[in-house]
Amino acid sequence: MVYVEGFILAVPAANKEAYRKHAVDAVSYFKGHGATRLVECWGDDVPDGKLTDFKRAVKAKPDEVVLFSWVEYPSKQVRDAANEKMRADPDANAMAASMPFDGQRMVYGGFSVLVEESGSGGAGGKPGYVDGTLMPVPAGNRDAFRTWAARAATALKEHGAVRVVDTWGDDVPDGKVTDFKGAVQATGDEKIAYCWIEWPSKDVRDKSWEKLMADPRMHPDKDQVLFDGKRMIYGGFAPIVDQ
Repeated sequence: MVYVEGFILAVPAANKEAYRKHAVDAVSYFKGHGATRLVECWGDDVPDGKLTDFKRAVKAKPDEVVLFSWVEYPSKQVRDAANEKMRADPDANAMAASMPFDGQRMVYGGFSVLVEESGSGGAGGKPGYVDGTLMPVPAGNRDAFRTWAARAATALKEHGAVRVVDTWGDDVPDGKVTDFKGAVQATGDEKIAYCWIEWPSKDVRDKSWEKLMADPRMHPDKDQVLFDGKRMIYGGFAPIVDQ
C-alpha cells in the first residue's frame, strides 16, 4: 500500500506551461529519492463554496488556478527518508527558488492510504480527469469512514472510475499562511481525508455523476454523521503531468 504526499497550490494561469515544465523536471528528482509516481492536476471545474473551497484553501488570486497534486511512495519510511534528504540537498533548494508560484501558500502533508481500488483499465493507466476532495473527519470515525469509502469506491468503479483512493491525514503540519486544517476549518479532534477519483475522461466523469448521486452507496447511512459535509471541498482537475 502506498503512502501519499498531497499538495494544493495556486499557480498564475499565465504560468501553466512554466509550471508543467517545472514539474516534469522534478519527476526524476523525486523518483531518485524513492517516489513511484508524481501527478499534477490543473483546476478545471473548481466551484466556489459557502464555507470552504479549494480557492480559499490556498488564498488564490483572481488570475490564479488551483492545482491538486500528489506524490506516491511505497511506504511512509521511504517518504520520510526522501524528505530528510531533500531538506539538506542544495539542488532541492535551487529548485524551490525557481518555482513559478507562491510557495508560501502551498498546502502539503503526508497521508496513509485507507482505500485504494482500481477499476477496469485502472492498472497502470493514466487518467484523463481527476476529482479531488478534502474532508474533515472526526478521528473516532476512521474505521466507519473507511467502510463507507470502500462501499462508495465499488459504486464509482461500476460507473467508470479507473482508480479510487481515500487517504487519512498522518503528517499534516500547521502552516504559517495556509495548511490542510485551515482549508476545511478542522477542529481539534478532526483528521483530514485527502481523496481522489481517477476517470478515463471528463465526459465519462460528468455522465457518471448524474447516476452516482442517486446511488445509495455514495451516501453515508442516515444514522451516521461521518463528517461535516458543509466543510467538504471538491473540484474537477485535468492532469498535466503523470509520471
